[in-house]
Order: sequence, then structure tokens, then C-alpha cells
Amino acid sequence: MARTRFVGDAGLTVRMTTVMFLLGGLFVALVVALMAIAGGYGGMGFALIVGFIGIGIAIYQWWSSDTVAMKAMRAREVTPQQAPELHAMVDRLCVLADMPKPRVGVADTSLPNAFATGRSPDRSVVVVTTGILQLLTAEELEGVLAHELAHVAHRDVLVMTVASSAGIVAGMVTQGAQYGAMFGGHRREGNSALPVWLLMLLVSMVVYAVSFLLLKLLSRYRELSADRAGAYLTMKPAALASALQKISGGMNAIPDRDLRASQAMNAFFIAPAIKGVSLRTLTSTHPSLEQRLEQLARIQAELGRPTP
Repeated sequence: MARTRFVGDAGLTVRMTTVMFLLGGLFVALVVALMAIAGGYGGMGFALIVGFIGIGIAIYQWWSSDTVAMKAMRAREVTPQQAPELHAMVDRLCVLADMPKPRVGVADTSLPNAFATGRSPDRSVVVVTTGILQLLTAEELEGVLAHELAHVAHRDVLVMTVASSAGIVAGMVTQGAQYGAMFGGHRREGNSALPVWLLMLLVSMVVYAVSFLLLKLLSRYRELSADRAGAYLTMKPAALASALQKISGGMNAIPDRDLRASQAMNAFFIAPAIKGVSLRTLTSTHPSLEQRLEQLARIQAELGRPTP
């Protein structure tokens, strides 16, 4: 975690380190398994190609995460002259947190949301949508921005971005195995052995499922951590709680088509682009709204107590 005035979170650091270690091991296991399944020099070559592709994806995501996220939301960077109030708010929070000021962006969409991304605090960007600017009060927006700046200080956006590489590669192998199935594949030994494509499919699906679960667990914890850090920085947890309620309620007014178009960014949003309760909420990148509000209520009660 970067050295700032945001409250520390040893639990987040431990979780990020553990997830990175486990996903790294999972990726190595995938490469070794593919080498064993395919067999021979051809199998070794294929496994090495998969390994290099995985490393390439991780480096690309690390290097260009801010650019990719901005393009995905069709966001534009704004200057202090274009958005003076927004910049003034970010300036004040960065001074409070004693951290470098990130770039500031705005996405022209009615979806009420915000996100932060970037490979380092010096190369980060905080983006808000026009929908959230219209929905929230200044105090509520400050709470949202403090939450996003906490993500930058914690560097958890970078970890989430790079850690997703194992799942992406496993998904590519799954697609390749399905493609091989279309052409019949081949068997390793005799007619009784499982086809190579089927073994590859099973291994890659297991890797994808495990990486999916690990990232979801980390993502939920990091949102609670950012809520907590942002609330302590502004000393106004009730404002962030009010903002989260408004954002979640505002999702119900967004057409399903627009929500689906933005769901690839759910892991980065302050609140997921979903409405109602369904299977999607069970596998959500965020903890439940009730869980977040309960935590903020506890912080509000703590801050409201007189000092002994």
C-alpha cells in the first residue's frame, strides 16, 4: 500500500499478496498441465506459447489499464478549467490524504457511477459519470471520490487487473479446446483415452473457475476496505452511505441494454451495474449494499463517540 493518510488495511495487503501468489501458482500449473496433456516437443512448445501469452497479457494490462478503462467507458480527461468543482474536490482530498493527484475524467453516460484505474498512483485516473454528477450532492460526491482515491492508494486496482490474466488465458485455452472439439480432436493413447481437447477443456475450466472465485473474494473485500478508508478520510461515513443508496437506487432507472453494455467494468465501479436480486448479485464483484451500509453505520457510531 502507498504511504498516505488513508487508514492502513493489513487484511487487504495479505489478501492481495495471497491472491497474486495463488493465481501465479495456478497459471504455472495450467502451463505444466497443458505440457503433460499434449505431450512431446509439440506439447512443450504449445505450453510455452500459452505461458508467453499469459505474461504478455499481464504486462499489457499493467501498462495500459487506465487507457483501456477510459476507452471502455468512452470517458475523456477534463482540465480544471472544464470541471473546476470536480478538480477542487479531488485537490482537497489529495491534500488530506497526502497523495499525488490523479488525472480526472468524465464519462458521458446516465449510469450513476465512478471508478479509478491505473498502474501506479502517478499514472492513475479517477472517472465519474455525468449521471453521478447529476444525482449526488457535493458531500456525497466527495465520499465517492475518497472511496476511489483509496483504491489508488491501496494499489488494489493494479492487483485486480494483473491478477485477471490467469483467468483470461484459461478462457482462451477453453475456447481453443472447444474449437479443437469441432474438428474431432485426437486421443493420446489408443481408443480408450480421453481426447486431448477434452482434457484441455477440463483443466482450463477448473483454472478459470478458481481464478474467478479468488478475484471475486478479493474484489468484495477491497470495496469494503475502500469504503472504510474513504469514510475515515472525510470523517463523513453517512455521506458515502447516502451516495451508495442513491447510486444503487439510480440503477433501476437505467435501461437493461445500458447496464449490460457497462458490466465489463463492474469490478472497477463503486457499485455494480445491476439491479434487483438475481444470480448476478450472488457472483457480484461487490459486497451487498446492506453489508456496506452496516460497516459505514459502525464507523459513524465510532466517530460520534466522545473522546475518553
